[in-house]
Amino acid sequence: MLHANNGFRHTTVPAREIEVTLRAPGEITLASYNIHLGIGKDGLFSPERIAGVLAELEADVIALQEVESGAGGFDMFGYLRDSGNFAAVSGPTLQRAGREYGNALLTRCPVLDVRRIDLSMPRREPRGALDAVLDCGGHVVRVVCTHLGLQPAERRHQIRDLLRLVGDDATMPAVLMGDINEWFLWGRPLRWLHRTFGRARAPRTFPARFPLFALDRIWVRPCYLLRSVAVHSTPLARAASDHLPLIARIATDRQKTQALHS
Repeated sequence: MLHANNGFRHTTVPAREIEVTLRAPGEITLASYNIHLGIGKDGLFSPERIAGVLAELEADVIALQEVESGAGGFDMFGYLRDSGNFAAVSGPTLQRAGREYGNALLTRCPVLDVRRIDLSMPRREPRGALDAVLDCGGHVVRVVCTHLGLQPAERRHQIRDLLRLVGDDATMPAVLMGDINEWFLWGRPLRWLHRTFGRARAPRTFPARFPLFALDRIWVRPCYLLRSVAVHSTPLARAASDHLPLIARIATDRQKTQALHS
């Protein structure tokens, strides 16, 4: 078992050239999706369903959690990357016997830089984050993707680490998204996150068939760049995983958007 290396830097080279075609000038669409290893609510492994959901999203940047590659010789990471002609960055938190499991980032925006961050706690499942800097139509955006732990104390530790990582850097817009696993709406972790990023709409995403909990989140700083947040609930999405994807639209031209809100 290997943990991600804290502070490790790596710039990804996509498997093939991608065509950068953002949906709208000055705007990008982001999504966060826990794919549950590609196993749907019927218990069947179907990467085709996951790829179909990603096609429905039509997102420019997608944070994935619970991506497993190497099981049975199948490369889920490569399959999803190639199915939508994305550039991709892997963020495994578990590696053993030729298998990798963890986070991944799919993007149609060129990747300028990446850090893999270790958020693991002793005697708990290894956790991590991908900290990527993207060129989104000429605007630089920082995207942090993560999947946090199941225990409250674990999440408090991990969110403190993430907030230190993001810090007070105002040089570029910052996005934090992923499966936060935070069940307690009144708890300290969400209060800390709202204090840093501002409050954002949090539709319920889990369980997929009858969502009761907003485990998947997308925050943006500065918060005025966030234009919309919605859950993606289609028949295919309700069948493909135990989580529904969360999708958001954000403005990338900070100066122009700030002027509109002033």
